[in-house]
Amino acid sequence: MDNKNNNQLSNKDWKKGFLTIISGQTISIIGSSAVQFSLIWWLATETSSPLMMSFAGLFAFLPQLILGPFAGVWVDRLKRKTIIICADLFIGLVAAFFAISFIIWNPPFWMACMVLGIRAVGSVFHTPAIQAVVPMLVPREELIRANGWNQFMQSGAYMLGPVVGAAMYASLPLPIILISDLVGAIVASVSTAIVKIPEIEHEKQIRPNYLGEIKEGFQVYVSDKRLFNVTITMMVSMIFFMPLASLYPLMISDYFKATAWHASINQISYAVGMMIGAAIISSIGVIKNKLGIVRIGIVALGVTSILSGILPHNLTGFWFFTAVCLVMGAVGNAYSIPYAAYLQETIPKEAHGRAFSLMGSLMSVAMPIGLLIAGPTAERYGVPVWFVIAGIAIIIITGISIALSVSINVST
Repeated sequence: MDNKNNNQLSNKDWKKGFLTIISGQTISIIGSSAVQFSLIWWLATETSSPLMMSFAGLFAFLPQLILGPFAGVWVDRLKRKTIIICADLFIGLVAAFFAISFIIWNPPFWMACMVLGIRAVGSVFHTPAIQAVVPMLVPREELIRANGWNQFMQSGAYMLGPVVGAAMYASLPLPIILISDLVGAIVASVSTAIVKIPEIEHEKQIRPNYLGEIKEGFQVYVSDKRLFNVTITMMVSMIFFMPLASLYPLMISDYFKATAWHASINQISYAVGMMIGAAIISSIGVIKNKLGIVRIGIVALGVTSILSGILPHNLTGFWFFTAVCLVMGAVGNAYSIPYAAYLQETIPKEAHGRAFSLMGSLMSVAMPIGLLIAGPTAERYGVPVWFVIAGIAIIIITGISIALSVSINVST
């Protein structure tokens, strides 16, 4: 009887705890995005060096690729609440120490690249820990709605962060901006600390068996044929889709002959689309065939990519492009939210950290592979051609995935 009452209470009060945590995280994301924008903009204006910007991107990217699988092991072994708080404070303190360095001396530009990379180490632990905490707070039948709310608030934060960063960069010295990241981290840490998060009981081990536990994380995907099919589909599709983010500035400036002001409108449009997609998915609440929705979302990404590449190269085409990007942002969340909910529902809670970390690492592998293909292709044939190639490839890949899924269903 007591267990039944406890379950009813947790189902009734889950919104309070969940919304408390993600509200604090949203504030932290705004601060971190503002700092990230300011650091990148400082590097760009001070160095005017494409090579330095490439190094900055590389440093921010490598930690997930290298540490992701190992971070997942620790997320599954330690208290996730502790990991979230420590990671938040770590990211804020790194920014604060860099701010102090401006007072003591004039730090070299490479130090900013190091700061971006060290901050990314914190994110490697923070992201899977947050994703693993959600199903510990939220009832199974509410996971779609909860993930939708989370994505809605995160999308808004990522949209607002660069705007706040630009305003702060124009009016405040960089050290003050960097200190603001620590303030956001403290807010997020307090909001997490005051919420009671159930913890999983672990078997005591002297030291982690990294390779064995990482293998267990891979086995989570391999053992579910449908999940493995969709995950590989997403990864291969992202090889073609993720380079588009690096090509957007050239698409806007060279193809549509637009300005930086138009580029900012385009970015806002994409973020608003993400918020709309998250709101729609969360309003639906329950989705039975989650992996089917994931495939529909991926196909929609392919369609919007093709449409982007065939628009007329003038300002009229730009406004259509902006509308297409709004839809692209919406369908991006339309496939990512059901996918995350499926993982949270079907994978044992004690393996969530490894599962989400491995997913992040797989997506990280897609970016450099895609850039190696997209860069030379866009250089030779033009950026719009890559948009079309990417869209066609994504649709073909998903078509193959659907055919394989049908054969899996027939065999089972």
